Amino acid sequence: MEKTKRFQVSLKVIWGSSIALAVMASIPKLFDADSTPGDLIINSSITLLFSLFIWYYNIYSLPKFSANHANKSLFNWKLLLSVILGIVLMVILVIAHQELFQVSKMDAPIMFELRGVLINLIVYMFLHLLFQNYQTQQMGVELERTKAVNLGAQYELLKQQVNPHFLFNSLNTLKSMVDIQDPQSSDFILKLSDFYRFTLESRKMDLIPLREELQILDSYVYLLKARFEDGFVLENEIDPKQYDSAIPPFTLQLLIENCIKHNVVSLDKPLKIRLYTENEFLVVENKIQLKRGAVSTGVGLDNINQRFMHLIHKEIEIDKDETTFKVKIPLNYDYHNN
Repeated sequence: MEKTKRFQVSLKVIWGSSIALAVMASIPKLFDADSTPGDLIINSSITLLFSLFIWYYNIYSLPKFSANHANKSLFNWKLLLSVILGIVLMVILVIAHQELFQVSKMDAPIMFELRGVLINLIVYMFLHLLFQNYQTQQMGVELERTKAVNLGAQYELLKQQVNPHFLFNSLNTLKSMVDIQDPQSSDFILKLSDFYRFTLESRKMDLIPLREELQILDSYVYLLKARFEDGFVLENEIDPKQYDSAIPPFTLQLLIENCIKHNVVSLDKPLKIRLYTENEFLVVENKIQLKRGAVSTGVGLDNINQRFMHLIHKEIEIDKDETTFKVKIPLNYDYHNN
């Protein structure tokens, strides 16, 4: 996974701007006949040290370093604290330079304080504009990453929708029915056609009503019953009041396909699957009768979970004990507004 780019400010920007401010602060002294080289050094060094402190203090007070949540307002308590600390620091720097250089005549302290407040505001606003731009870029990167994950999930879904093994088994079943002149051959062809028509119509949709999902499932189950006969049993106990909710298309088909993939399906040992609603979840429950050597990679369920997290920001739930396996999928009631 690509690492998130860390917010950084170039040392050239920090030191370059601090030196530039120090030089600018000393320019008025050049036009003062009474000023000496020492005055220039004192003014520039105070401004340089103050600017460097303000830069680093504001950088390390950002949410990226302090782990605090970003404040949407540019002017907030952090700015007030920065200004207060800046004033205190400027007083300390002025006193320290007076003691160090034994200067009897310096600019009035209020001039240094005003200069400090101005520098503080400039650095603070510039830095926070940089940080907001950084956050915007990171949101763009995260959005692209989310799109990539969703496209990957959709691609995986499409591959499962047109599963060649399912099509191969369905055509084999159809051939057998035609060979024995089964009168239900025509119905089988219609259901197979309906299922793939639903696939083409729904694959570009993010969410569909549950009632439409059940129509797709009806065609799919008919094809399975033709293949497994009484070895496959589906009990639909979903509350009709939930039919207007929505789920990603082909969710139920993929869950049932997952059950068949990992469990024994035979006349001697029928695979029973129950569909029912529980609170705001639709539950797909099956008896555990694992095939010999069956190993679950979890890819199918993970793919479904990614789609739910992306589309309705909720995760599926999985309950498992010694005899039953349940997958609970959240139902969405606001899909008309999405």
